[in-house]
Amino acid sequence: MLQRKRTLGEKLLLYIPMALMLTFILIPFIWTIILSLTDNLEIISSSTRLFPERPTFDNYIHAWTTGNFSQYFWNTFITSSISLVFIVFFSILNGYALSRFKFKGKKAFSVLLITTQIMPIILLIIPLFVIFSGVGLINTHASLIIFYTARQLPFNSIMMRSFINGISVSLEEAAWVDGCGRMRGIALILLPLLKPGIVATGVIAFVSSWNEFMIPFAFLTNQNLFPIPVALRFMIGEFSINFGALAASSVIALIPPVIMFAYIQKFLVTGLSSGGVKG
Repeated sequence: MLQRKRTLGEKLLLYIPMALMLTFILIPFIWTIILSLTDNLEIISSSTRLFPERPTFDNYIHAWTTGNFSQYFWNTFITSSISLVFIVFFSILNGYALSRFKFKGKKAFSVLLITTQIMPIILLIIPLFVIFSGVGLINTHASLIIFYTARQLPFNSIMMRSFINGISVSLEEAAWVDGCGRMRGIALILLPLLKPGIVATGVIAFVSSWNEFMIPFAFLTNQNLFPIPVALRFMIGEFSINFGALAASSVIALIPPVIMFAYIQKFLVTGLSSGGVKG
């Protein structure tokens, strides 16, 4: 089927809003990169320039070494990665149960999972702090991993159910007839076909954990355990701010999510569209 060629007016109506939106989104990132390459004395000087007079990477070196940012980066990577594993694993199990099994209260349970996402995080801080303090988990990364997993599991379970719904159950039934057990069928038949959904769920879980601020800020007081969002907050002093090092740290913090999305965007788009259409 031949597509009608767009007129000039239609192209303008399509591309101008897209260009404006892209510009609005990219300007803060571009400005942050420029600041990260600018000496702090030049930043706070009265003369404002669009580009640095003498670009330098000293801000990155200062942030990574003197600012102890390498430790914060490692803390964030560890907690986000472990949370990703738990979230994906339990989301597959929950999504499979919601997709393949029939039980009383199934719809009500699904609605309950979604409604848990409505509650603001700030309402959970005090009760969770009391609970974690009672079991000795305050000032530990375990408290963050437990929260990230519990908080993101309902949404990701519902999303994973949509992906599994898009895979015909007859493929598993054929494996059962050949003597394959349910768990082996999931591992050999379902998981390879579920790859787009696993990737989409994993990306959302990782980035959400990577960007979380309020819970680490409330549960951690030991500076050596800080993740990146909390560390960036404490780089803002009461009387002075090293804008160059702060910008460099922000750029470093963006690298893993950007690389992840760039590398797996085809899986992410396929997975999200599959879950949205076939759910």
